Amino acid sequence: MSIIVKPLVTEKMTSLTEKQNKYGFVVLPAANKIEIKKEIEARYNVNVVAVNTCVYAGKNKTRYTKAGLIKGRTNAFKKAIVTLKEGESIDFYSNI
Repeated sequence: MSIIVKPLVTEKMTSLTEKQNKYGFVVLPAANKIEIKKEIEARYNVNVVAVNTCVYAGKNKTRYTKAGLIKGRTNAFKKAIVTLKEGESIDFYSNI
């Protein structure tokens, strides 16, 4: 089973990639930094210098519609920001 759920491709992560060679991934909540580093190195054939993780809690959301009040909750997730060795990069769009 893969630890990496999906790569994060947002404006903020794209600017981090261009300026500091950092890439973002959504990972399983139980994954630790060592497992994330091994998975990234094996999958993308790059050298990982550092791994930073953040755990985001789900948030309550409410909408008012014609049918009435709709309540819901967004998903909780864990984000990993991976710093690569200078000169290396990951191309997320190579297999499209």
